[in-house]
Amino acid sequence: MFLRAVSGITCLILSVSAFANDPWQMLEKTAYAARELNYEGQFIYQNGNQVRTVQITHMNNGGREFTRNMVLDDKPREVYSQGSDIVIFQPRNQKVMIEKRRGQNLFPAMLPTDLQLIKSSYTARLSTTDIVAGRPAQIIDLVPKDAFRYSYKIWTDSEFGLLVKMTLLNNHNETLEQIYFNQLSMLNSQDLNWFQPKIDVSKNYVIEDAAAVTRVTDDWIVAQLPPGYRKVDHIQRSIPGKSGLMNQVIFSDGIASVSLFIEPITKGKRPKMGHMLIGSTNICANVIDGHQIIVVGEVPAETVRQISKAVTFKKQTANNQ
Repeated sequence: MFLRAVSGITCLILSVSAFANDPWQMLEKTAYAARELNYEGQFIYQNGNQVRTVQITHMNNGGREFTRNMVLDDKPREVYSQGSDIVIFQPRNQKVMIEKRRGQNLFPAMLPTDLQLIKSSYTARLSTTDIVAGRPAQIIDLVPKDAFRYSYKIWTDSEFGLLVKMTLLNNHNETLEQIYFNQLSMLNSQDLNWFQPKIDVSKNYVIEDAAAVTRVTDDWIVAQLPPGYRKVDHIQRSIPGKSGLMNQVIFSDGIASVSLFIEPITKGKRPKMGHMLIGSTNICANVIDGHQIIVVGEVPAETVRQISKAVTFKKQTANNQ
């Protein structure tokens, strides 16, 4: 009996230890923590010469997510999200934009709760520990399995699992972009009074409804996507001053995202061609069948080049959905 009890305790210890040493289970906890915990703080976003400071408040109230991001830099604005709905309030130019979240998550909810797509393209490895915003954190490396994506370092809070820092690295292990909390605290309150913009009732605000775009499911196709990427959205929108519609197709491998823009070339307008790198963002412009093709993403240059050359105008098949 004693031996069986000792054996049971040993199995339990091994099970807990295995969980603690499994980077994928830790990342899954991180994905849920960003959506389920109540917290507030301040984070810094750096990309090339661009630096942005943002105050964030997040609350999960009965399974409903509420987030307020207040950008504190030279162009202050407030971003309010409730589920997939986003309201961007810009007091300086007196505009309010309403839109749906498309193909990307906001910090610290950078990871999807379903990690299967990421697992197919990355290897997760436990690294060292660190201190971020005064809190102990475990570092996890996401190493790509091919050259179509960058590497990530992910700092996850040792107690709560919340993502507290993330860096994007190229194939030379150089940091291209980073985002991290410099202040962070957990909230016990369920008070939602903070979830409303500070509107000056004496001003007449202009409301732009970006949600009034057309969802498209079968008009455009990329003949061969880079491995691991999937289409997550496809929309059409009108372009001011132009008669044609612009298509935007968003692809993702679960953490990285790429946007493909397609629009008819206006007569007399010189099309754009070539490649450009801005910070961590690669941009590739191409022309196919009288259409301007522009691909933008925080991914290696070869990824945007392949997508920009693979656009066709046939009906989409089930294999490319």
